[in-house]
Amino acid sequence: MDKKYFLTGIGTSVGKTIVAAVLTKLWDACYWKPIQSGDLDNTDSMTVRQLLGDQVRIFPERYKLITPASPHYAASLDGIAMKVADFQLPNPAGNLIVEGAGGLHVPINEDELIIDLIEHLSLETIIVCSDYLGSINHSLLSFESLANRGIPVAYIVLNGNFNKSTRRILTARKPAEAEIITIPHLTSVDAFGLQHALQELKIEH
Repeated sequence: MDKKYFLTGIGTSVGKTIVAAVLTKLWDACYWKPIQSGDLDNTDSMTVRQLLGDQVRIFPERYKLITPASPHYAASLDGIAMKVADFQLPNPAGNLIVEGAGGLHVPINEDELIIDLIEHLSLETIIVCSDYLGSINHSLLSFESLANRGIPVAYIVLNGNFNKSTRRILTARKPAEAEIITIPHLTSVDAFGLQHALQELKIEH
């Protein structure tokens, strides 16, 4: 069965794009970033292309917004009435990684959130966690939000270095169906760092 997942994070700057590139390479998947907010000269799709080369199939963004801000605000500045119904899942043969913007409760418009987009696309999720002050709270809230919607979690990604206590709590409280992927801290964000991450990656069943 093909692997098609929506990759989200417990917040901003937890390494979603790097993790997306690693998993795209691991599973020989295609990649899609539905919403890009700001940094249009250095988008997440460009980063994945730089890391993986021309062999990966990258679908174009549905929306490329000028301002580096929450999608709802960036869209309003661009005069765009963005809504969940605008998004249709690409249907490639094989595996697909869809990367979200920020966390689950990032607004797309005044009424709809990223979690609504996940539900609309009918995808299982991958949650990227990193270890920082407040990350346990953010992680557990994300787990609970998905459980309340009945959205399955296929994998929890522990990205980078983790305190043993933090790891223990997240492992004990993760969704029952989720497996844990451990990815080491990348010493360099390039093809060499990506290869190192793939070599050191671990999946706990």
